[in-house]
Amino acid sequence: MSNYAVIMAGGVGQRFWPKGSTKIPKQFLDITESSGRRTKSKTESMIQSTFSRLTEFIHPTKIFVVTNINYKTIVKKQIPNIPEDNIIGEPFGRNTAPCIGLTCVFLKQFNQKANVLVVPSDHIIKNTNEFARVAKTGLKFTNEHGGIVTLGINPTRPETGYGYIQYDTEDHIDILSQSITKEKLKPERIYKVKTFAEKPNTELAKAFIESGDFLWNSGMFIFRVDTMLEELEKFLPDIYLALTKIEKNLFTSVFKKVLEDVYSKLKGISIDYGVMEKSERVYTIRSHFDWSDVGCWDEIYNLKKKDTKGNVTQGMAVLINSKNCLVINDQRISALIGVEDLLVIDTDNGLLVCKKGESQKVKEVVDYLRRKGLDQYL
Repeated sequence: MSNYAVIMAGGVGQRFWPKGSTKIPKQFLDITESSGRRTKSKTESMIQSTFSRLTEFIHPTKIFVVTNINYKTIVKKQIPNIPEDNIIGEPFGRNTAPCIGLTCVFLKQFNQKANVLVVPSDHIIKNTNEFARVAKTGLKFTNEHGGIVTLGINPTRPETGYGYIQYDTEDHIDILSQSITKEKLKPERIYKVKTFAEKPNTELAKAFIESGDFLWNSGMFIFRVDTMLEELEKFLPDIYLALTKIEKNLFTSVFKKVLEDVYSKLKGISIDYGVMEKSERVYTIRSHFDWSDVGCWDEIYNLKKKDTKGNVTQGMAVLINSKNCLVINDQRISALIGVEDLLVIDTDNGLLVCKKGESQKVKEVVDYLRRKGLDQYL
């Protein structure tokens, strides 16, 4: 069984402005100050932490990173153990379907039926042994049965910030769990997926939880290269044809030019919308490891330890008669008086003051700055 891992690291940090920027997006920062393991007073960035947990069961030479071509140097600096040829640079961001398809084109050159685990670069996973066990089990399943496995997270609350997966409780395949410790191996049930649901409102999220057959969509997938290419050809034929053109020019002198030309004409689309929601070959594993999709500043607040008044501070801060606030500053001191439910992020790049629950809209600030030509703040 030939297992590979792919880290998707092409994000530009729009929802983590002003801390994350187009120069150094959040995946290259330790944005939570707890996402990585501390060694000799140093912390790991989010992508370093992701790479570290993958190396527990996949050799570094079989781990690939797909990122924007402008970030290849940062990737190599932060992950020196990865072969330079394993860093794939996209000329433009086109969402996850082209990203995954491009990786399949590269991995196909090694093994047409290579098993692939695809993970984002900016998730937090605490109990890495359990993550590794689940991932190895999924890799074993796709090697033997084909299909696409998505890692579904057992929900702990009616979260409105995540997508959901509904699975068929009666349609499943039992497969022997792949433990990486000395624990006794046990059967794991791989369930057939019935449907994917977009981010729900609170009432619908509660209904999902109560039904007992919904999981959070983690955005982590496992598949064989041949399987994914077949599904791309079926559901996204334009992207598949583009990938075919790219493949024909691999390892040639015109590859970079062809890649840029092809990508410039591609429409961005997510693998969820383009393939997963349409395919009849999708399965899920109920995963119980601690997981967080760090998608906005609200999630940072949720992850951090609070004081007795529900406040979280990082850097110098004075809070008087204030509660349930997140304050992060790089250099200056911040003072809050008589306020509650605020997110205050102060950096050299800018100052953000946001009501809790509204931080998904930070992207609109970035869009505004870009429209006004204020790229120096991005």
